[in-house]
Amino acid sequence: MDHRLPSEYVDLQKSVAAFAQDVIAPVIGDLYEAHAFPYDIVRQMGEMGLFGLPFPEEYGGMGGDYFALCLALEEIARVDSSVAITLEAAVSLGAMPIYRFGTEEQKREWLPRLVTGEVLGAFGLTEPGGGTDAGAARTTARLEGDEWVINGTKSFITNSGTDITGFVAVLAITGTDDAGKKELSTIIVPSGTPGFTVSAPYSKVGWNSSDTHELGFVDCRVPAANLLGTRGKGYAQFLQTLDEGRIAIAALSVGLAQGCIDESVRYLHERHAFGKPLSAYQALDFMVADMEVRAHTARLAYYDAGSRMLADEPFKRQAAIAKLHASNAAVENARLATQIFGGYGFMNEYPVARFWRDSKVLEIGEGTNEVQRMLIARELGLGR
Repeated sequence: MDHRLPSEYVDLQKSVAAFAQDVIAPVIGDLYEAHAFPYDIVRQMGEMGLFGLPFPEEYGGMGGDYFALCLALEEIARVDSSVAITLEAAVSLGAMPIYRFGTEEQKREWLPRLVTGEVLGAFGLTEPGGGTDAGAARTTARLEGDEWVINGTKSFITNSGTDITGFVAVLAITGTDDAGKKELSTIIVPSGTPGFTVSAPYSKVGWNSSDTHELGFVDCRVPAANLLGTRGKGYAQFLQTLDEGRIAIAALSVGLAQGCIDESVRYLHERHAFGKPLSAYQALDFMVADMEVRAHTARLAYYDAGSRMLADEPFKRQAAIAKLHASNAAVENARLATQIFGGYGFMNEYPVARFWRDSKVLEIGEGTNEVQRMLIARELGLGR
């Protein structure tokens, strides 16, 4: 098996890596400290076609695939995770459900603007009392004539309150099935719809340049045609969306883990102690070697999951493995990079401090790591 990438993927990596270093790196520190959304960076990513990587040219996309998106996310996250998660959520959680499950009319309405980054979409899944348990959803949508009337609250929703947010796809209870269980469906709610409110931004530990809000819906009315996919299939749509998204989060995690290595190697060469560069001290060198092992094996894990997805093979277990291993690698590498930098690692002016703050949420988002272990065990025939 050869994991070396074809030339078109390598060219993409180089292009995005150069963009991250030349455009993102010089400004992201100040934006991060100001908790400011990177509108200009998003605009330039749109011009590069990054939001359209996995979508067909007929909708304005680049005609690539989901793995290309993952490669781009890794290179961006080597510099900053706020920008990377903005791209990941916009594509995986915003545009991809429209492409996968939308009607042709919905695709024509939204995709041309989503794939250029002109408009961002969001996915309203998590609720204040639900967390990982999406089946505990309480948000409701009842059909009155030719309108859905939505009531409820969503929490931790990325890209939901920017100036360019176009809609939130909301998972809601639309009835009960024959067995009396909740019927969950997904409904598109355009920004600015009466009854749809966006709360103030969360005060977060990390990802400070990404956009995250709680959302409220009080008798919010949208046309019946805003149903996304088949009524009652919202939960299945959500599971498919998260399976793919876990590969993307794994790629983002690998990027952060590799960024910690990049910064640590640079620092060990530049910094001197007791008359020698820090790179002369084996204890520190071994720490970086272990960091490289984690990043390398995590990269192979998401490559494997991504290749199975592109081949239309089952990949649920491999996606869970990749997300679990890569997020753990990101957290541990961030911890060690901060240790290598010593007191400077605790200063926000250094990227490793940002990496440390950003890493923890990778063990939580797109399904907690406990959920990943549960999924892996179930795929092995356990816990049933």
